[in-house]
Amino acid sequence: MKKLTKEDISPEVFDLYDDYAHNKIDRRGFIEKLGIYAVAGVTVPALLSFMSPNYKDTMTVLFNDDRIDSKYINYDSPKGGGSIKGLLSTPKGKGKFPGVVVVHENRGLNPYIEDVGRRTAVDGFISLAPDALTPLGGYPGNDDDGRTMQRKRDRNEMLEDFIAAYNFVKNHKDCNGKVGVVGFCFGGWISNMMAVKVPDLEAAVPYYGRQPNDEDAALVKAPLLLQYGELDKRVNAGWEAYEKVLKANKIEHQAHFYPNANHGFHNNTTPRFKRDAAELSWKRTIDFFKKHLS
Repeated sequence: MKKLTKEDISPEVFDLYDDYAHNKIDRRGFIEKLGIYAVAGVTVPALLSFMSPNYKDTMTVLFNDDRIDSKYINYDSPKGGGSIKGLLSTPKGKGKFPGVVVVHENRGLNPYIEDVGRRTAVDGFISLAPDALTPLGGYPGNDDDGRTMQRKRDRNEMLEDFIAAYNFVKNHKDCNGKVGVVGFCFGGWISNMMAVKVPDLEAAVPYYGRQPNDEDAALVKAPLLLQYGELDKRVNAGWEAYEKVLKANKIEHQAHFYPNANHGFHNNTTPRFKRDAAELSWKRTIDFFKKHLS
């Protein structure tokens, strides 16, 4: 059997995976509906394997990369989950560095988000990538169980966990006191809400994140860089109302919609990854942080 490529997959399969990844259908329903697209020698197991994340071959910065120091730490989150585990990555060298909180998707601190945390450190920032599943035992080693676990936590308590991470980084001995946030999917919503809830946040970069309601949106203080996939109709539906409030309140923001990109386009472990959009959006992210955090 030939190796599958994106060209072999119906666009509806990506929408179906998006429904599954965001808990609109369960695994059984996902597999059953995949059967509709199992044609011309493309089997359901092959489709399932193709759509599942590949963490083995996709890491871009290893844990022991000699440009950074990475270690797991625990920090206090009194209003959230108590003690939260996170991956702290620090550039090697002397001096003070700006900080970035890296917020995971709706499945805990998986290898992809750890890799993003290390990438951020390579680019010159102290990064902390927390695991909001810590109170439940932490990321379980696979995304399916991670999604199930994360549904058991209150999202506003998790927001407090990431606000506590901001405070931890801001007060780190090697931080210059300026901290931003970048988050993906659920983490995009967290990034938007940290811009609402944290008055001193210096910059926020939500990737395909759900938008705050109008009342909260009017309270945003941090500059925003908003990253969206053109094909992500579910999340993009909230942009017009958000943009209207941001403009009315003269809140600094810029939004980019990447052509032919799906929700999750930055995640290089799944076929939703779109390399050109991911690379350009990340360059814009780092440039944005350098502008506002240096």
